[in-house]
Amino acid sequence: MLKPYPIISPQISTGNIYHFNTQYGVVYEVRFGRKENNILHVNLVFGVTNEEYDGEEYVLTNKGDVFRVMTTIAEIVKIYLEKHPHTQIFEFTAENSTLTKDEAQKRLKLYGRYIPKVFDSNQWKIVKKDDTVQIIKKNKY
Repeated sequence: MLKPYPIISPQISTGNIYHFNTQYGVVYEVRFGRKENNILHVNLVFGVTNEEYDGEEYVLTNKGDVFRVMTTIAEIVKIYLEKHPHTQIFEFTAENSTLTKDEAQKRLKLYGRYIPKVFDSNQWKIVKKDDTVQIIKKNKY
């Protein structure tokens, strides 16, 4: 397994925004946004924050380190889950204004490879719909 990049945690340990820098100088931000009507349901959003990518945070950087980037994001999700053990639903999409439907599905498939590295299938179920994936806790409080 690849070693994750060093993670920059939020100043408040239960915060919701993490960062990391790749060996190529690409800066990523990983955010956990709580749903307004259900604080135990979070959207997972991550992307590039470098200005050179013209503000397109979901850009494909093509630096050859996608697996290490995904390993780092998986590690951040684990940390977040440790800090927020009552979270019931994690949701993410393959959002990108420039992606075709086929490219979005390939991106979701990549993301899906990392779900088992974070979420135990005995405790969580995966629900896929279009370009969105929800990971839902089976035994809710």
